[in-house]
Amino acid sequence: MRDTAPPTDTPLMQDPSFAAALRLCGASPVILPGGLMILHRRILGLPVNMLPRTVPPDDLFEQLAAADLHRHPLILSPEVPCHLPRALRLMAAQRRAVLDLCPDPGQRIARLHPKWRNQWRKAGRAGLHLSHAPMPADPSHPLLLAEARQRAQRGYAGWPLPLTRAFAAVAPAQTRLFTARHGRRVVAQMLFLRHGAGATYHIGHTSAEGRRCHAHNLLLITACDWLAAKGHLTLDLGLLHRRTAGLNRFKQRSGARAQPTGGTWLCWHPLAHRRCP
Repeated sequence: MRDTAPPTDTPLMQDPSFAAALRLCGASPVILPGGLMILHRRILGLPVNMLPRTVPPDDLFEQLAAADLHRHPLILSPEVPCHLPRALRLMAAQRRAVLDLCPDPGQRIARLHPKWRNQWRKAGRAGLHLSHAPMPADPSHPLLLAEARQRAQRGYAGWPLPLTRAFAAVAPAQTRLFTARHGRRVVAQMLFLRHGAGATYHIGHTSAEGRRCHAHNLLLITACDWLAAKGHLTLDLGLLHRRTAGLNRFKQRSGARAQPTGGTWLCWHPLAHRRCP
């Protein structure tokens, strides 16, 4: 039976559990009167506010004034193209790979690229044992250790690993770790975070054996089935970077569409004032 779908499509970085995880890590996010979360940063010694991954409301600067945050520059980074207040562009729009989690698994399979589908079928015949569970908030968890090694070797960035652990600690039900084993050996893992009507692929790892038997193809399809059954409507597979052509191919051949972000913008309206009731 399909679970009742979550009511709203909440961006991961605007989910209340993300704010709670930040607080557990010692940060102090501010919740505006309308419910959106503002982050604080210092850039070149100057205080800057950030409204991450959401469309700014029409009364944003009035809400900032109500929270006494209107005097500082503000960075906007909406997930989708949208109308913005007057602002200076800091970064052009990028593209995200987004999977539509339609309820019918047959429709999702039909969207697979033929080569990707063949790899998934090969993985299904490889004798892999799959399991899934909430992510433990364990600093020595093998997936976190593998992620740290991958970042050091490949030079990419992501969430600080303590933040991932904090999210698992404050919202274990919003995490799902899918694991593939061959015999007793873990050959691949994928971690997903749940937020409103959406979900996001967070981190993963595969061994040489896992790559040979295409374990990530099987894990992703299994995760999509589970997330769709829980009522999630979309799965964000992350940005499509020019330097990761192979990873981009994996994402897009899984049936994901390339969706543009709204770019990154800097605006500053220090004279905004709080609307009188």
